[in-house]
Amino acid sequence: MEDAQLTETLLSREVVYPGAIIRLEHWQVRLPNGETALREVACHPGASAVVALDERDQVILVRQHRVAVGRLTLEIPAGKLDSPEEDPFLCAQRELSEETGLFAEHWRKLTVLETTPGFCDERIHLYLATGLTQRQAHPDQDEFVDVVRMPLTEAVSSVLSGAFRDGKTALGLMMASALLAASNHSNDCL
Repeated sequence: MEDAQLTETLLSREVVYPGAIIRLEHWQVRLPNGETALREVACHPGASAVVALDERDQVILVRQHRVAVGRLTLEIPAGKLDSPEEDPFLCAQRELSEETGLFAEHWRKLTVLETTPGFCDERIHLYLATGLTQRQAHPDQDEFVDVVRMPLTEAVSSVLSGAFRDGKTALGLMMASALLAASNHSNDCL
């Protein structure tokens, strides 16, 4: 998918802010016309998120306050990788357990979401988890969440109405719904 008429070439990187979660860098790039330009890039270790569905096709969501947007949100369980080298699948399992106390017997990778490629390199690995078993939740000390179960069809309607605005949640729910619809359709044809 490379196209020389569109591709920017990285020339140099400089750390401007070495944060605990993100690192802000200035990147000098060569543009396709030969000129140079500055890009500000937020570097993030990555994350994993889980669409967990129970036996009644209810999705498990976490309700939490997100100070950056100043409101309560309903999101699929998620969390950042401990390091860029961490296995995203292990992170997904850990986050589902920590936030909800759930363990899943069956896992399927849905996709990798590039959240905001205009200025950030964050990638969120999205998984579908089924065959759930409830145990004790153990959220991080600075994490306050309520677990909410909602029919997947209602959650998809919330995405389509604009009530769910979190990108990972919206994409994960829509992909899980489409995947389940396709598998149900193929089972109907057997």
